[in-house]
Amino acid sequence: MNNSSWGPRQAGYWGPADRPPAQGPVPGAAPAGPTYDAHDAQGTRPMPIVPDGPADGGHQDDDRGAARLGGPSFRDGMPQPPQQPHHAPQQRPHDTPRTQSLHGAAPQNPEPMPDAPQPAPAPQKKSAGRDLGAAIGVGVGLGAVIVASLFIVKTVFVGVIAIAVVVGLWELTKRLEERKGIKAPLVPLAVGGAAMVVAGYARGAEGAWVAVALTALAVLVWRMTQPPQDYLKDVTAGVFAAFYVPFLATFVAMMLAADDGPQRVMTFLVLTVVSDTGAYAIGWRFGRHKLAPRISPGKTREGLLGAIVFAMAAGALCMQFLIEGGTWWQGLLLGLAVATSATLGDLGESMIKRDLGIKDMGTLLPGHGGIMDRLDSLLPTAPVVWLLLEVFVGSG
Repeated sequence: MNNSSWGPRQAGYWGPADRPPAQGPVPGAAPAGPTYDAHDAQGTRPMPIVPDGPADGGHQDDDRGAARLGGPSFRDGMPQPPQQPHHAPQQRPHDTPRTQSLHGAAPQNPEPMPDAPQPAPAPQKKSAGRDLGAAIGVGVGLGAVIVASLFIVKTVFVGVIAIAVVVGLWELTKRLEERKGIKAPLVPLAVGGAAMVVAGYARGAEGAWVAVALTALAVLVWRMTQPPQDYLKDVTAGVFAAFYVPFLATFVAMMLAADDGPQRVMTFLVLTVVSDTGAYAIGWRFGRHKLAPRISPGKTREGLLGAIVFAMAAGALCMQFLIEGGTWWQGLLLGLAVATSATLGDLGESMIKRDLGIKDMGTLLPGHGGIMDRLDSLLPTAPVVWLLLEVFVGSG
């Protein structure tokens, strides 16, 4: 068949040369060439409408709106390609969810519209950062042991102080070795620390100073049994540990040695605990301004104010009702001093732990950490309370 006989034409148009002379146009018939009559054209079958071609203007038929011709009349002149199985159109990179739905493919994981309202994030609750139930339980248990030993037999409480000192020294030297490679001699420190506590209770300040000197000497000699490498670093850490833990704890034993020793020790413990509680409660609820963010990011100025207020109130009550010869205004000064020293002691140990890269000194006390994590505010407060009580009411 001559292809030029078709010529460019619109769908449904018949030229005069193509129309059979004896018949008119048959309704519903598709266009046909001059060698086929209208009766044969009626045998054509309609083909399904093919979706639009690619949106980027690819290869398409020129007569996009015309129906495709087919049927037995055209099989001789126009061989048809073999039928291919129908597949869902593949997703193209430039397809949008709307064009995908027109092509029959359902969009998967459609992105939300830019102007769609997003749900507001749930407000986060403040957290204490520790197991509060375990912390309260351990605190109550320790308090019961301290009170029982303090008011029943004073010498038993001296043993409690010595045990706390030895465990604290073990935690401190262990962390120094793990994190910094510093090997402070534990044996002379533990023996000398316990001796300091006993000497302070039995002989007062003079006995405590003698025990400190002997402990430092024992640390120097003990370290000589090992190679000289890092000797200066190890003995310096050992002497520091001797002053930081057992020497400061000796002032508690010295308070206990007075006639009203249990009352003095109880005043010291109550004021320190109340100061820490006030700082925690007020800082957790109202804390906005950081106190020392580079040392302890959790401490706030509002928490310090709470510690001062709580400690001054507790100090006034303790000096008025627990300490013989004490007055409420002395308790206000004592509470102010305790809140200051306890906060400085807490910041001091935070500096040590930050330098070591640890959060807690140990894990012995659930909800608290280690023994040293509970002694951080008690140790520097002990000499302050001992001195002020000596000034206010004497040695007793």
